[in-house]
Amino acid sequence: MVEKTKSESKPGSAGLGRRVIAALPKEATLILIFVVFCIVLSILTPRFFTVQNLRNLVRQTATIGVVSLGMTYVIISGGIDLSVGSVLAFAGISGALLMVGGTPIVLAVIVALALGALLGLVNGIAIHEGRVPPFVATLGMMTAARGLTMLVSGARMVTGLPRPFVQFAQITIVGLPALFFVWLLLIIASIMVTQFSRFGRNVFAIGSNREAARLSGINIRLNTYGVYMVSGFMAAVGGLMMTSRLANGVPTAGQMYELDAIAAAVVGGASLMGGEGTIIGTVVGAMIIATIRNGGNLLGVNPFVLQVLIGVLVVVAVMIDQMNKGRSE
Repeated sequence: MVEKTKSESKPGSAGLGRRVIAALPKEATLILIFVVFCIVLSILTPRFFTVQNLRNLVRQTATIGVVSLGMTYVIISGGIDLSVGSVLAFAGISGALLMVGGTPIVLAVIVALALGALLGLVNGIAIHEGRVPPFVATLGMMTAARGLTMLVSGARMVTGLPRPFVQFAQITIVGLPALFFVWLLLIIASIMVTQFSRFGRNVFAIGSNREAARLSGINIRLNTYGVYMVSGFMAAVGGLMMTSRLANGVPTAGQMYELDAIAAAVVGGASLMGGEGTIIGTVVGAMIIATIRNGGNLLGVNPFVLQVLIGVLVVVAVMIDQMNKGRSE
């Protein structure tokens, strides 16, 4: 009779060990891919590693990175949010209009963030109470929020923003743009929430098995509201960051940001089936997507070609995820 090994006698600890070991190479591989991209781009164009370009890259990455954090919550819960680009634009325009109208900067920022969370709540209500599929509910919000943005702005840019608000995006701290530190704070907060809070555990449970989560006593309604409010809030933060960076309220801002946010989360290891995903993975995914766009622009690549490449990248990432799931079953 063959004697059992220690790993076989303790399947629980062995399974946990395998999961931990499996998680490390995935993120390490993503970091390696990012480093390779940077090396290749530095060879193809000397402008890539200039201080000015790197600062611009960090500012661009910070904006899409914040939006991607909110998308990660939604995807882990088994949902999708196609409205983030429009919510970003609406929050940015709303904040800009308030500031130009004389509202104190802090109050205008708070109102814009609240509006983003409110639109996210509407998504959550439509999905849970109305039983509308997330794809359809957020697609409707994408159109509605963009229409609201055009309506309140008259489809024109909002200029004349307060100087302190505009200068915030240009400030550097220890050589890094201030926008990076906004993103960093939200990264840390998101890691704490997803890894150590009841809300984070509930989000993973709902994404893994919604019915089992309900039977275990998890409040599906409140947690569904929560993930979409977080997504709306993060989109609003991104809208204010972009408005500060562009020094204007731009009604067309955030177009196709939903694709980049989904791409960042999926490339970072989040499963569109729900129940899987990490904040660090999404962060690296956002860095990869932003680097592809930045490098393509420096090399003069047609932006529509870049859009195709990012779309293909999302499909490939999902295919790999599904093949891995198939092999494990």
